[in-house]
Formats: sequence, structure tokens, C-alpha cells
Amino acid sequence: MALAGLISLSTGLLGGCGGGEGPGPVSGQAAAGSREQAAAVTSNCPPLQATPVFQGAVPKPESVLGFALGSREVSSAESDRFLQAVDGSSARVVTGVAATSVEGRPLRYAIVGREANVSAMGLQRLQDAVRKLRDPATSAAEAAALAASTPAILWISANVHGNEESGTDAALRVLHELADRQDCDAARILDNSVVVILPIQNPDGREADTRRNAYGFDMNRDWFARTQPETDGKLELLRQYPPLLFIDAHEMGQKKYFFPPNADPVYHEVPDRALAWINGLYAPALAAEFRRQKIAFFTGATYDLYAAEYGDSVPTIGFHAAGMTFEKHNGDAIATRLREQYVAMWSSLSAAAAQRQRLLGEWRLSQLQARDQGQAGLLDPNIVQDDAKSLHQVVPALAVRHYFFPDDPLRRRELAQLVRRLQRMDVQVWRLSAPLQVPDYRPYGAAPRGVTLPAGSYWVPMAQRQKHWIQAMLHEDPYIPTSYSYDVSAWSNPLLLNVSGGSSGAVLSPQASLASAQAAPAWAAPAAPPRIGLLELPGTAGFESAGAMRYLFEKAWSLPYTFLTPDTLLAGLDGIDVLVVPDGSAKETLQKLGSRGQRALADWVRAGGRYVGYQRGAELAVGVGVSTAVLKASGTATSGALVRIRLDGSSPLAAGVATAGSSAATAWIMYDDDPEMTPGLGTAAATFPAPDTADFHVSGLKTGVEELAGSAAIADEAVGNGRCVVFSFDPNFRGWAEGTQRILWNAVLGSNPALASVAAATTPDAARQAAVQSAQRAAQALPDLGRPIRIVVRSSDADATRTLLQGHGAEFQESRRGGRTVFLIANRDGLSGEEHPFAHELAHELRQRVTPLAVRMP
Repeated sequence: MALAGLISLSTGLLGGCGGGEGPGPVSGQAAAGSREQAAAVTSNCPPLQATPVFQGAVPKPESVLGFALGSREVSSAESDRFLQAVDGSSARVVTGVAATSVEGRPLRYAIVGREANVSAMGLQRLQDAVRKLRDPATSAAEAAALAASTPAILWISANVHGNEESGTDAALRVLHELADRQDCDAARILDNSVVVILPIQNPDGREADTRRNAYGFDMNRDWFARTQPETDGKLELLRQYPPLLFIDAHEMGQKKYFFPPNADPVYHEVPDRALAWINGLYAPALAAEFRRQKIAFFTGATYDLYAAEYGDSVPTIGFHAAGMTFEKHNGDAIATRLREQYVAMWSSLSAAAAQRQRLLGEWRLSQLQARDQGQAGLLDPNIVQDDAKSLHQVVPALAVRHYFFPDDPLRRRELAQLVRRLQRMDVQVWRLSAPLQVPDYRPYGAAPRGVTLPAGSYWVPMAQRQKHWIQAMLHEDPYIPTSYSYDVSAWSNPLLLNVSGGSSGAVLSPQASLASAQAAPAWAAPAAPPRIGLLELPGTAGFESAGAMRYLFEKAWSLPYTFLTPDTLLAGLDGIDVLVVPDGSAKETLQKLGSRGQRALADWVRAGGRYVGYQRGAELAVGVGVSTAVLKASGTATSGALVRIRLDGSSPLAAGVATAGSSAATAWIMYDDDPEMTPGLGTAAATFPAPDTADFHVSGLKTGVEELAGSAAIADEAVGNGRCVVFSFDPNFRGWAEGTQRILWNAVLGSNPALASVAAATTPDAARQAAVQSAQRAAQALPDLGRPIRIVVRSSDADATRTLLQGHGAEFQESRRGGRTVFLIANRDGLSGEEHPFAHELAHELRQRVTPLAVRMP
């Protein structure tokens, strides 16, 4: 602490928590015994127990908003107005705009700290200090001095889900108090940190009172992909002000308050020190304060430190921060929600401030250790974190020192996307300037072999401080520590992008130079695109899936389209050449269309229209009789795995998919326990390989995937003069799956097959009608439970699982597949796992009694 900071705190201790502005970053001399001093200061001025003392220089919220915080939820505009009012009245605060939302709203943030630290010069000094602290080339002596003299950057973010509002209101209270208070409790935070507050991450969703943004994206699943402008701008601000602590405040359907420790699974590359801070510093501090204030709480939920897509996992893996999700029951009054969110935020800031120098020193060591692990080719081991009974997958003793990606003319756009994503998380990417012999090259999904990589290949060495992030993005297998996952179990970016590449554990000395910064790659615009219609099916899944297609058409592909609903579809499809039908409620759509609308849609296809549907969009195609694909519920337990499929190389759907130097046309799909499909009278344009073949490979949980062997992933069928292409999976999954977006592009814009499904085209009407009816009977047997929660257990555990479900009064369907039993729990409102009133409680109880094979929540 700076001398003035110590005087401030001492004055507070001796004279009732007074104090003034410190001169800036803390001095190394005064911080010599900072850990002991911090403990003493905390014991004499416990967080949240001092009487707040306000200077009165900053206007109270009610004078700006016209109401007191906690009397009702603030709007996005009101939050913005309050940030600007505080900025205008306090030298401790500066504000800015991190991004602009899809609908044009600003993502305003505030930075609050001592005046010297948040001035233009102070912020530049802070950024320079943090950059040096993280740089392995900085000497130990200089790093120690920086740890002693640099404020910690602590983040509070909220409202990434637009209908989870209270974190915003609590963050505004924290901002007001740090901007105006002068007591010892506030001084501890101000003297030791700079706090970045992003009160609203999803202003469009807040205004619409929806979880998702205007494109239907759940932006707490968008962190690594950065498809949405809100996410992208937020991450650029994080790079500018790298966090030591990152709080992501949410709301949920369960009662009580949640904070870490998290339940299993935890990703093996989560930095050890960050996990120790979460579990050993912040969690005990939060628990102690919640007990003192008699606030009910629970820990040990999967909110989620595994997949690198969240507001806790990405700051932790990508920045070595303590990333924490907080969840407050959404059924309480706003005053209660605000207060408990505020208590959690303030307690965390206080804990970090009291240990500032130690944490900064360990933060640097964490990044040095990552560099050293990469140099040695070491991967972090898996652990059992909470209530898992044993490890599902042990991280193998496999040296990984390098990743390589040969230049591929067919994949240049996807490869550029991969390089750009890495660079924009401060990963050093190099290009070989001479050929390189690699004795143990391990291509994705293939056996190791010796190769000579050509000049121009991209090289990503693991020996850098972003080693954990590199492995999280480029791995072939995530080595999940449990047999279940809250959301997806795989997210490898090379597989999602379907680029060729691989790893090596050899000690190599490549001739290479740093790759230049990669600009955002663009899709090549078609010369004469067809007239496209996009049909949004009813339900939450329909909103999300159609929203992802709207994003793809508008922002990625730059293609004009006509937006349709079942009601507008009844007016006809004049002027439409291709109809794209994503996921949603097929059964409700069939009811809305009625026999007249269904017949009109079928007639449009037979007259020459092209129908492209996926998931329940495929089910709708069967329902109206333009597809004879047979769909049945799967018994897999994958929880969002990446599964390789084999494409028919003669199909126009495979154009641009085959890798350079290979006649094989394969792609990795995000398989999410989707229905099993056989093509009926159509052609299987893509199939699932058998487990004993070279093309079979799964990244992530793969229980039951062998049952898909030989079934169709894509069916292509001639229908009169028209064509129907249906996918069993989502080729545009969350905007992540750019490898299969290429196949979708071909389906929408590509040519018809030269001999497309000749059998289907020449089948007698009676035989075709029989095939249609058979497919429709199978589709009618598919579960109709909304967006069900899926639990898969060993059949020996079925009785215990059933008893738990009955105890919660759940509506569910049960089916047995070999040695597995699949339970689908009705979720007709499309609630997420967080929003659901008992989903996480059920998952926790289940793990206490059995070892589930899969627990999949929307």
C-alpha cells in the first residue's frame, strides 16, 4: 500500500473509518509485510461491518434515477445515465463503451479506483505494469516490484442473460459506494485495486426481458467464438484490463444463493492457482459473510468451470483469473436480490484487496508455470473436484509441445478464423519459413506419423504463458474428468472449423516468423444467390435456432432473405427458391399450418422448391411429406460431442469439404444426442462411420455413439421437380460450427446432384406414399417435451433415478437402450438449466446416489 493508503486505513481504524484519496499505486516499501498487514486491517475493519461514510460528492441513485436502487429494476438507459452521472461527479470514475449491441445499444462500463490510478496517465501506467507482470521476459526483481506497487484489476459483470437483472442493480450500488465512500472498508478496495464494472452485458435482452440477445444467442455460451458484438467488445476490454478476479452475476430458478466451489467436471487446464483462489480464498470469505448475515446459500453446482465458453471458465483459463459465477434466486423481490448480489460482490472485492500483493505475485507465477509446462510438453492432470466418485478419463502421459496447421487452399477462410481467434487472446502464432521434419506428428483423428511440414504452415508453440488457453482451444480430446457434463462436452476449435492439423511432443527448433495479425475472414459472396426464405418454428429452440441463422445470413454470409413464421407461410412461398427451416417445434407448426398449409408447402417443393431443414426442421419435412427420412430417438449419452462423419464425395454437399491432398470428405459435427436417421427414399449424403473404421472419431463424451454407425447424418432427396435436404444435427450450432456451415452453404446455394436420388424421383406414387406414411409414424413417436432435460444412467441405476424424478414431481419419459436408461424430463417452456426450479438440485442429488452417464440441460 502507498503510505497515504496506510494512513487512510490507520485513520479509519483509530478514528471511525475516515480517509481520503491515496496518491496512486502502492509502494513496494510500504507493502513489505502486506499479507500480515492486510490480515490485521481486515480483522480491525471487517468487510461489510463498518458504517459507510459518504463524501456526498456523488449524487445518490435516487437523485439521478428518480427512485432508490432496489425499489425496482433499472432499465438499460437508466443504468447508462447513472454511470455517466457518477463519472461526471467523481474523479475516481471513468466510463466508456465496450461494444454496441445487435440493436444498437451501448455496453457501458465504468472503471473505479483512486484518482491517480484511473486518470489517463494512471490507466496507461496500470496497463504497462500488468503487461510487464504477465510477460515471462520481465526479470524477477522487476516483477516483484510491480506486484508490490500495482493495483489489482478486479471485474464485476452482470446481466449476460437479459432476464437476470439484479446483478446490474447491485453493480451500480458497488459503483456508487466506491465512487463516494471514504471509510476503511471502501478504502481497502480503493487502495489496492482498480475495479472494472460492466453492469449490463446484454442490453437488448434486458429491454426485451429475454435470456438471449436479439439474435437469440445465449451469450454465456459465446465466449470463445465471439460471434456476437457484445461478446467481442467485452473480450477486447478484458484484454485491455486483464482481470485478477472476474465476477459474473446471474439469477436462477432455485432458491438460495450459489457461489463456488463448483461441482464436477472442472477442465484439467484450469490454472491451479486460480482454482486455489476460488476454493481457498473467495469461497470461504463468501461463506463466512453469508453465514454472518444469515443468507441461505449452496455450493457445488455445475455453473460451470469446464467448457471454455462461459463467464467463469474463459477468464480463468484465458487470463489466469479467479472466474466465478454467482446465481441468485429469481423469484425474490428485487431489494433482496440486489442486497445478496451486493454482499457477494463486496465480499469478493474485499478478499482480493486484502491479499493484493500475494495474489499478483501468484498471478505472475501461474503464467510462468504455464510457459514452463508448455516448454516441457506437460498437460495438467484431471481432478475430482466435488462429488464425483472417480475419474472418468485420465489425462494421458502425452507430451504436447506444438500444434501445427498446414496451409490448405480449401480451408483458408476457416484457418484464418482459427489464427485470428488465437491471436485475439494473445497467443503467439508463427509461420514456418522453411520445411520442418516432425517425427511424431499426430493429426486430428489419425495415428501418429513422421511428416515434413511445408513452409507456410502455422505453428503454435505451447511454451508461452497462454499454454492453458492454447490447449483448451486446440486439443483433440478434452479428457473430461466425469462421465457427465452440464452443457457440451467438447469444443475443439480445429474440429469445429474442420481444419487439418495436429500436435507434436518432440523438441523442435523450427525456422519461423510471427504471423501477421489476421483480419476477420469473409465468405465469398455468390454471384446470383437464390431467393431465400427463413422459417422460424415456435418455441425457445425456434427463436434460438432461427436467430443463429439470421446472424449467419446477415453478418457472416451477407445474404438477403425473407423472414417467415408458420402464420406468414400460409400466405404462400411465391418469390422463394430455397426455404431454410432450423430447429423448433415441428408438431406445433404442423398444427398451425393445418392440412391446407402442409399441402401448399409440399406442392411448392414438388414444383421445384428446395427445402433445407435440420433437427426438428427435418421432422417438419417428414410431417408435410417432402422427406421420407426415418427419425427415431437416440439412446446416446454424448452431452454435446464432436463426432466425425463421412460425406459422399460425389454429392454437391461435399464441395470444398475434402481436405487438401486427400480424397476423403469428412467433417466434424456437434452431435447433441440428436435423433438417429435413415434416409428413406433419399440418399445418405453423409453417414456416421462404424467404430472399427479409420474415419470414426469422437471428441468428448461418446457413450452410445457406436449405435449411429451407418446411419445418415444428412439425407438428400428428390421430390418431384424439387429437392429436400435434411440434417439430423444442427450444422450452425451456436454459430460455432463453421466446418459444417460449409455444408449448409452448399445445401442452400450449391447445385443439385446430377443424379439426385433417382430412385426417389422414379418411385411410383403409391410406394412413395407408403414411405412417407412410414416416416411420419416414426416422427410422431419422437418425444414431445419441449426442450427436455436429458439424464442417461446405467439401467441398474434406473430405479433410483426414477424415484428422484418422482420426488420432484417431474413429468418424464423413460426408455431403455441396452444397458442404459434414458430419462427425458419435460421442459415445455424451454427453460435453461439455471432457470429451471429444480434441475441443478436434481443433478446434485443424482450424483450423490449414482454415477450418471449424462446430465444434459438446455
